[in-house]
Amino acid sequence: MDAPTPPDRKRTAVTRDPERTRRSILDAATVEFTAKGLNGARVDDIAARAGANKRMIYHYFGDKEGLYLAALEETYVAIRAAEIQLKFTERDPVEGIRELIHFTWRYFVEHPEFLSMLGTENLHRARFLRQSKRIRELHSPLIGMLSDLLTRGAAAGTFRPNVDPVQLYISIAGLGFFYMSNRHTLSTIFGRELDATDALTERGDHIADVILSYLQRKP
Repeated sequence: MDAPTPPDRKRTAVTRDPERTRRSILDAATVEFTAKGLNGARVDDIAARAGANKRMIYHYFGDKEGLYLAALEETYVAIRAAEIQLKFTERDPVEGIRELIHFTWRYFVEHPEFLSMLGTENLHRARFLRQSKRIRELHSPLIGMLSDLLTRGAAAGTFRPNVDPVQLYISIAGLGFFYMSNRHTLSTIFGRELDATDALTERGDHIADVILSYLQRKP
């Protein structure tokens, strides 16, 4: 059996691949910020988790707040990149909207770090997100795809006209975000296991029914 690589050699190997090092630091930072928030996370712990020298964090990100902003941006990059892969604009408007709803819901369920990072940033009143030079351009494709589905659906007489895509997306996200953020207290209050697989599936279908009922053009 080969002897384990000493920590110092492992760190040296990682630093020879700048992109890998940066990615490892971001992944470790996301875990720490998710668990402890911005104020509770420590650079020493992030460096240890990443297997990187602490100096590399300051080299790539400047300081802890710079690292936090980079990790926050990456959480948005991940969901937006996954949405684009679904090619909503190539679908029938109703099915495109339904798939966007279910995708968003599944993403919330499968990526608790996304909800946690958003919650942390809202506690800071988006102070760091406002410093981002990327955030608006990241959201433009999503709103463009949603606008296309709404326009085609209205032209076909399926959807009501003049639906604001931003308002609609906030409703889609809000119906899922509230449930996931409050499921533990809601489970206690209502005596239901809202984390159960069947309950999560039911909630996703409920969100789709609510949104599509709103969009349906009335006679």
